[in-house]
Amino acid sequence: MKKILCFGDSNTYGFNPKDGSRYNKNIRWTALLQNTLKDTYKITEAGCNNRTAFSDNHAGLNFTGYKILPEYLKENFDIIIFQIGINDLQKSYNASLDSFEQGMEKFFSLVKHYSTSSKIIILSPCVIKDNIFNSYFNLFFDEKSIEKSKQISPVYEKIAKENKYQLIDLNKFTETSNIDGLHYAPEQHKIICKEIVNCINLLN
Repeated sequence: MKKILCFGDSNTYGFNPKDGSRYNKNIRWTALLQNTLKDTYKITEAGCNNRTAFSDNHAGLNFTGYKILPEYLKENFDIIIFQIGINDLQKSYNASLDSFEQGMEKFFSLVKHYSTSSKIIILSPCVIKDNIFNSYFNLFFDEKSIEKSKQISPVYEKIAKENKYQLIDLNKFTETSNIDGLHYAPEQHKIICKEIVNCINLLN
């Protein structure tokens, strides 16, 4: 059986913006992917709330993408799907657009180093909405975070093009929820799963 790794942040984990719980296997896109692909692929769900890509997260190893990723890549995967980077825009990290680009390039250089045969799919995250200021996450993100989130899609596009990765720009298909402006509602998880399945079919 072929294997897929889904690596990312809270939107890969399946964070429910309504109550902070984890969406069940009938809602979160990683589990929907398993349900859709059935016995063709085995899905490894490797999402983590508050995980950054390149910024050193004080919460520890599992929350810092570039540090924990090599542990996952000890296993060989046919396909790796990444949804990560939005947490690096938190105000505490104060990343400029240039440093964001450099950081994401650093992250994906690790992918190239540790995984030479996997096919890669990158999900470019949706922009953060102003609704975030009505939620708990206003402690982490500010106006600059929102503005930067509107300008990072070209970074993902550049990395995908240079490395011949597949890119799904989620801004073209869906948007973050109106609850917290950062996470996805159930219907949005269905859309994400559908677009990933379409992409995987193109790879085969």
